[in-house]
Amino acid sequence: MRARALARTKAKLMTPHILVVDDDPQVRQLIADYLGTQDYRVSAAADGGEMTRLLAESAVDLIVLDLKLPGEDGLSLARKLRAESDIPIIMLTGQSDPIDRVVGLELGADDYLTKPFNPRELLARIKAVLRRFKAREPAPAADSKIKAYRFADWELNLAARRLIDPKGEAITLTNAEFNLLMAFLQAPQRVLSRDQLLELSRVHSDEVFDRSIDSVILRLRRKLEANPREPQLIKTEWGAGYLFAAAVTVV
Repeated sequence: MRARALARTKAKLMTPHILVVDDDPQVRQLIADYLGTQDYRVSAAADGGEMTRLLAESAVDLIVLDLKLPGEDGLSLARKLRAESDIPIIMLTGQSDPIDRVVGLELGADDYLTKPFNPRELLARIKAVLRRFKAREPAPAADSKIKAYRFADWELNLAARRLIDPKGEAITLTNAEFNLLMAFLQAPQRVLSRDQLLELSRVHSDEVFDRSIDSVILRLRRKLEANPREPQLIKTEWGAGYLFAAAVTVV
C-alpha cells in the first residue's frame, strides 16, 4: 500500500504543473477542469499577487497568463517573469489586441491564444510549447574539461552554472541567458549573426524568430554592463549581428 502511494505521489510530481492567471473565475475553472481531465496539475490565480505567491510555493512548468488583469497587467508580469526565469508563457489576449500580442511575444511570451478559445487548442499549444522548452534545455559545454570562462574580471562557472561578478557576488542567469553567454564566450571578439547565435545557443521561439535574441541580449547587458545603453562587452555590429568584445580565458 505504501509503495503504491509513493508511486502515485511520484507520478503526480512528474505531471506537468500549469499555472493559470486570469481574473475571470469562469475561464480559470474552464481551463482547470479541462486540463485536469488530461492529467495536468493546475493551479489558478486571479492576479499578479496570487501568481507570485503560488510560484514561491511550488515549481511550475508553464504559465497561462491573461493580458488584461486588475492591478499589474499581463505585459508587466511577463516582463518580470522573463527577467527572472525561463518558465514558458502562453498569453491569453482579446481579439482587438494585435499590438499587445506582438509586445507580449517580444517580452518573451512563447505563444498566445485569442479569447474566446477552444480548450483543445489551448492543450495543443501547451504541449507544443513544453516540447520546444525541453528542446532548448541548457546546451552542454563544448569541452567537458573546461570548468569556467573568465572575462573582464567576471567568471562563468560551468559546473555551478553561476556567473560571478568582479566583486565576487553571484548573478542569477536564466537558461536562455546562460546559453547565449556561453555562445559568446566560445567565440569572443567575433561578429556573430542572429542566426548563428540562435544555432549556438538554442534560444528561440517559433513566433518571435530572431528577435528573441535581442530580448535575451538586452537582459544580459543589464546584468553585465555598467551602462547597458553604452555596452562595452556585448556590442552591436549594425547590419551584421553582435560581438563579444572582451578577451576570454579558459580555466
